[in-house]
Amino acid sequence: MDIKEYFTRISYQGSYDKPDLATLTDVFQHHIRAVPFENLSIHCGESIELDLEATYNKIVRKNRGGWCMENNHLLSWVLKTLGYDVTLLGSKVYVPEYDAYADEIDHLLLKVALDDKSFIVDGGFGMAYQVWQPMELISGTDQPQTPGVFRFQEESGVWYLEKVKRKQWVPNQSVSTSHNVEKEVCRRVYLFTLQPRDIEEFRARNAHLQTAPDSLFVTKSICSLQTADGIRALVGWKYTEIKYNYRDNMDLVEIRILADEEMEKTLKEKFNITLDKKFVPINTSRLSLF
Repeated sequence: MDIKEYFTRISYQGSYDKPDLATLTDVFQHHIRAVPFENLSIHCGESIELDLEATYNKIVRKNRGGWCMENNHLLSWVLKTLGYDVTLLGSKVYVPEYDAYADEIDHLLLKVALDDKSFIVDGGFGMAYQVWQPMELISGTDQPQTPGVFRFQEESGVWYLEKVKRKQWVPNQSVSTSHNVEKEVCRRVYLFTLQPRDIEEFRARNAHLQTAPDSLFVTKSICSLQTADGIRALVGWKYTEIKYNYRDNMDLVEIRILADEEMEKTLKEKFNITLDKKFVPINTSRLSLF
């Protein structure tokens, strides 16, 4: 594995000789704008391996994306290589339809210690809840970013990530959006503790999420990529583009349903992804991603 090859993959040409917050933010933003959050392997008959070299080959050499355990595992190697103090953490993702957090840890994120402060770095959540900057680990303080206002709340050693949402303008409202997108003002995203984790602790969950019949990742094919001013997402056959803060504290949401024959071209043109095997899109879960 070669850090310069990784930098070529994410089109990063900045300096990296000083492990400071500016470099951390710059590398992180290049990553989320170059590497999609996606689970397409599951829907191409491939397995997702929890192995750093396999992840490196997939994302860096094959120009693919990955889900949290791939993106953040790779990012942990990148940041450690650059001299950062990195700790793996585990979180439980909030499911609004059940008004509950996952029963078990199902999301990998990173804590970076820097200049007597701690920052949460999460390059693997995707969709509209992907943070765009490292977040200082401090409770009760709004941290505005382009996607919206994020904040942590800490209670008895448990940390909660929330995102304050903007209103959405959907020109073609005939295409359905999520169940409560108009009513929801603040979305809980996930909870976590600061207990250090080892990548081996995620192995069972990595296998479960790509095989369990009721897993979100089995019932939805997902690909999302952050752009300079919003996101692109393909969930099943539904292609969505969001432009953040398009006007009057409102996000522009444009939705289109694709035909099967448009899939390959859309993945290439919008996400720079070319798949080796036949992709079978699916979207049978009622769980929302926006």
